[in-house]
Amino acid sequence: MDVNIPSEKRHFFNHPIRARFLKRPNRFLIQCKWKGRILSAFLPNPGRLQELLFPGCIIHLVREEKPLDRKTLYTVVAVDRESQPMMLHTHLANEVARYLLQERKVPGLENARIVKSEIRVGGSRFDFLLKRGNQDILLEVKSCTLVGERIAMFPDAVTERGARHLRELAKISEEGVRAVFLFIVHWPFARIFMPDFHTDLNFSQTLLCVRDRVEVIPVSVRWDQDLSLSPNIKILKIPWDTIEKEAKDRGSYLLILNLKRNRKIDVGKWGKVHFRKGFYIYVGSAMANLSRRMERHRHLRKRHHWHIDELRAVAEFHSVLAIRSSERLECEVAKAMSKIAEWSVSQFGSTDCSCKTHLFGMANDPIQSEDFQKLLQYFRMDRPISDMPPI
Repeated sequence: MDVNIPSEKRHFFNHPIRARFLKRPNRFLIQCKWKGRILSAFLPNPGRLQELLFPGCIIHLVREEKPLDRKTLYTVVAVDRESQPMMLHTHLANEVARYLLQERKVPGLENARIVKSEIRVGGSRFDFLLKRGNQDILLEVKSCTLVGERIAMFPDAVTERGARHLRELAKISEEGVRAVFLFIVHWPFARIFMPDFHTDLNFSQTLLCVRDRVEVIPVSVRWDQDLSLSPNIKILKIPWDTIEKEAKDRGSYLLILNLKRNRKIDVGKWGKVHFRKGFYIYVGSAMANLSRRMERHRHLRKRHHWHIDELRAVAEFHSVLAIRSSERLECEVAKAMSKIAEWSVSQFGSTDCSCKTHLFGMANDPIQSEDFQKLLQYFRMDRPISDMPPI
């Protein structure tokens, strides 16, 4: 549903500049190139943003006039995805929410007025206390940048705080207070919203449990090239049946290991197998207790049960990524990996299926590969809703 209430565009940033992203030394610092100069800039976003921040991508900065207690003069406020700016400045999410509320653009809250911000209730602090007639409304705001072609998901990193807020709002709602979670999606092409059960199963299952007591309102907004906020927003559909079906601890996973030098490794009946140095991506699955299986791969073990244990014994653990699904997608994921990998190890981990292999190699970190991120986006986000009709 479009909310098209005529109003002026809103500008949140003064004189933004465009630069090229180079790297992210830590969660809150990036390096970029602007007019031939290398700049360091503060990134006010703790999210992983791995699907957005690729070397060479366009980022938007603002210069801080009085950078108190800051080592950097610049702040990152947005990044371009397919030439469309996406706001990254999570500290300003509440200002965007305030604007939407004051302009009566949030469906279901058109007649609510802001009484107070940063309201403390019990052991938590919530973003807004609203009033609609005689009814009190507690509102929590979340900024969402994890998107596929027409879907948005939250969170992109585990958020125990978010799950706690859901539980506390559900409890507060039993006292007659209306509880609302507002997700602001910075991708105007999104039509569907789901919790990211691949990344944070606890948050997703908590959202399912409290949805009858905590109202969930996901809206998408558009940022124009001058970083002004378009007056039109859309409310997104939440496919609760799909979430209920898929938000369970089962599915496939991608285990990423880093082999620092060429090695010959003893792999069962195949004897010594040569492994060139680089990053290895192993495709596995567990249709029950997926989290336990992934956790197993994090640690070195004296007893080796699978072929991958032999490689794990000599390679450095990098990461393990869940693709939770009610379907066994292991072979489909392996086939997709074969199209983007630079090499593979024949018959590795595929003795019980018709796949050529389930182990693939890349010279550089796959997390920083756009092709790898697109593969992950497809299986985590776009594929689960592929059967849904256009909205």
